[in-house]
Amino acid sequence: MENRKLGSEGLEVSAIGLGCMGMSDFYGESDEAESIATIHRALEIGVNLLDTADMYGRGDNERLVGRAVADRRDQAVVATKFGIVRGEGNERSISGHPDYVRSSIDESLTRLGLDHVDLYYQHRVDRTVPIEETVGAMSELVEAGKVRYLGLSEASVETIRKANEVHPISALQSEYSLFERGLEEQVLPVLRELGIGLVPYSPLGRGFLTGRFRSEADFDSADFRSHDPRMSKENFRRNLTIVEAIEELASTHDVTPAQMAIAWVLAQGSDVVPIPGTKKISRLEENAAAAAVSLSESDLAALDALPRPQGDRYAPTLMGSIDA
Repeated sequence: MENRKLGSEGLEVSAIGLGCMGMSDFYGESDEAESIATIHRALEIGVNLLDTADMYGRGDNERLVGRAVADRRDQAVVATKFGIVRGEGNERSISGHPDYVRSSIDESLTRLGLDHVDLYYQHRVDRTVPIEETVGAMSELVEAGKVRYLGLSEASVETIRKANEVHPISALQSEYSLFERGLEEQVLPVLRELGIGLVPYSPLGRGFLTGRFRSEADFDSADFRSHDPRMSKENFRRNLTIVEAIEELASTHDVTPAQMAIAWVLAQGSDVVPIPGTKKISRLEENAAAAAVSLSESDLAALDALPRPQGDRYAPTLMGSIDA
């Protein structure tokens, strides 16, 4: 698989990465052995960008990734995140305080079993702390050798500009797919202006664009998608028409809907590196094969013309954490 550059500081990663969140949290039961085998297979086929965060599984996901790469660190580009603080139950808060930045990286490195991470993101922007202070503390981690490159997640144009003035930002991680295109008008042009790469999470619309789900009843209570506004009883059927259109076009190329959706994301620019998540080798291999799918101008035009989904991309409490 080809590599792509993220930012101007020298970070190169595989054109498609692997989101590891679902291996430990949010998507039902976990299977550590299967997840580690999936990470190993990813590295074997050249998918080297592994994405985790301290809040996924309350640290368990970092531990899993650490065990998976322990004997093959040189093959992996490990990205993790800080900033979302999980309390008891479903309570969450956001912190960008410099002291929290410093303690978070040490805790992440301990869980990962690494002496440095390749890409360190602020998971969500703390509006109570100037971004200059947060990124200033993050830049100290680069100087200390604990982090190689810096990133932001779900940050606004203003935040991105201010952060990049303190230290070069290599990547912005935000939701982007045929199911969510909100950053195209303002954010994406600024990333291109500043030379910052884009790492889309949920390039498959949280699995919706794969076509595997035909009813809101397909999600059990342990799956956070059961509370996703776009997959609610009111919106599911209307949004399924988007999937059906993707399925129709995919059939003409003899590819899966997932491969079609990822190929569209890849076609948005050589500075775009989607990180579809999975815990199964078969899905990993299916997703990775999207890198070989070639879309014509008419294909892209047809996909661009798809209707926008009904409903917000998060429940109201989570939408409030997005820096806009």
